Amino acid sequence: MSQAELNEASSSLSVDHSQDMKFLRFELAGEFYGLDILKIMEINGMMDITAVPQTPQFLRGLINLRGKVIPVIDLRLKFGLPEEAYTERTSIIVIEFQTVTGPTQMGIVVDRVSEVITINKADIDPAPEFGTRLRSEYIKGMAKTKTQVLIILDIDLILTDEELTFGGRPDAPETETPDAQ
Repeated sequence: MSQAELNEASSSLSVDHSQDMKFLRFELAGEFYGLDILKIMEINGMMDITAVPQTPQFLRGLINLRGKVIPVIDLRLKFGLPEEAYTERTSIIVIEFQTVTGPTQMGIVVDRVSEVITINKADIDPAPEFGTRLRSEYIKGMAKTKTQVLIILDIDLILTDEELTFGGRPDAPETETPDAQ
């Protein structure tokens, strides 16, 4: 085999790194998930969360993050997983996602943040239709790593706009029309 043929063969085996994506890997109930690193604003340890009455159980409340009030959801509860006490490893990931009104920041509580990993797009399969504990529309894909499968979440679809208005409550109360007499 000539040198040109060897070079051509080795280049066809190389990975196209322009297709690499970075994800934050975190854990919930012993399973690993990934979020697109571009959606993440910051990662914090647990802090005081102020409860908001008459909101869904998964909406834990609000935090004051350097003067900005941010709602916080517990991803375990949102996904229907059993509730567990928070530990020193529990984290709040502050993310930015799209709603019909534009970009919104929210904190999500996860059991443990592990690392930022790089995955090539070719190693991400489409979301399955069954076999996971959460609805498949939340899943962008399933990434194959050397040691495990990582569930890649679509953070823009995890909360509906109705849920963001705390159970579909209208922004302003409806006005009553006076009875005609």
